[in-house]
Amino acid sequence: MIKARVTVTLKSGVLDPQGKAIEHALDGLGFSGVGQVRQGKVFDIALETSDPAKAEAELRDMAARLLANTVIEDFSVEVL
Repeated sequence: MIKARVTVTLKSGVLDPQGKAIEHALDGLGFSGVGQVRQGKVFDIALETSDPAKAEAELRDMAARLLANTVIEDFSVEVL
């Protein structure tokens, strides 16, 4: 069994209204000095394989085909 994490974030230059709202909310809660907030998604996935290279390839395929909208999002894969 291999555990992995896929992190999906908006590409640089894509507007992030939810991140902006979080940034303003943090300021309203007294957390000053927060420069920029970008939000994203994290997927923790367990795969029934013992081959890390195969797992990473499958995870990249999953991310490209379903987990991320590759037009506006980037993703990273980390085998844990």
